[in-house]
Amino acid sequence: MNLGKQVRLNRLFSHPSGRLCSVAMDHFIGYNLKELPAGLRQVAHSLDQIVAGRPDSVTLHKGLAAACWPKHAGRVPLILQSTLMRPDDSVMEQIADPEDAVRFGADAFAVCAFVRGATEGRHLKTMANTVKQAARFEMPVIAHAYPRKFDNNGPRISNDAEDVAWAVRCALECGVDVIKTPYCGEVSAFAQIVAECPLPIVAAGGPQSNSLLEALQLLADVARAGGRGAVVGRNVWGVQQVTEMVRTMRLVIHDGKTPEQAMRETGLRN
Repeated sequence: MNLGKQVRLNRLFSHPSGRLCSVAMDHFIGYNLKELPAGLRQVAHSLDQIVAGRPDSVTLHKGLAAACWPKHAGRVPLILQSTLMRPDDSVMEQIADPEDAVRFGADAFAVCAFVRGATEGRHLKTMANTVKQAARFEMPVIAHAYPRKFDNNGPRISNDAEDVAWAVRCALECGVDVIKTPYCGEVSAFAQIVAECPLPIVAAGGPQSNSLLEALQLLADVARAGGRGAVVGRNVWGVQQVTEMVRTMRLVIHDGKTPEQAMRETGLRN
């Protein structure tokens, strides 16, 4: 690894814990909703609240970065998302490239891939091509690797351990630098996935949880399993106390606090 990439990765994983407490606001196209959630409609306000909680990084598409990030630039590392994608492949496009990440001052470039299914190869080819493009700029690539299941209700993201392990291995083979993938729900199973991958693995925050305690317990379990942190979306900008949620996440991910302890310290209400 050359110096430029190492500098950028060091900024992302700068906390002494060696883990990443990150927030994502790159969800618009993937949700395919008739009406956006409030946290995504009021995006500038949500970003202000998120940054006040001091996350280690924020993931944005380039349009939001251009419109809403200047006031936060240089204060929090930016991860530039490149992919517009849905599990059913009704959308599968790249709208940014690694050169954009350089121009935006980003510390990493994110690319998504849905694995399992007939289009798996196409997704992975895009990911591998992105890695090649990013190498010119020493830009780290963060893979958002999501396995799918197919049933009568159509494709959906799978949390099964074998599927998550497959997604991780596929991203590893593409040459990325960090892998974001779903948590499989079992500490021992996720620990094995982490142990068998030479790259940092961070967990996706997943769907909106039934409670904040449940969302925070996922983060605690990921840390127990040896994961290098998490990138959370809906369970941050989709809650009432956004800033307190980010601060609570930091206590769980970085300081090893239990969710209950962390919530008491920040005043986060379940």
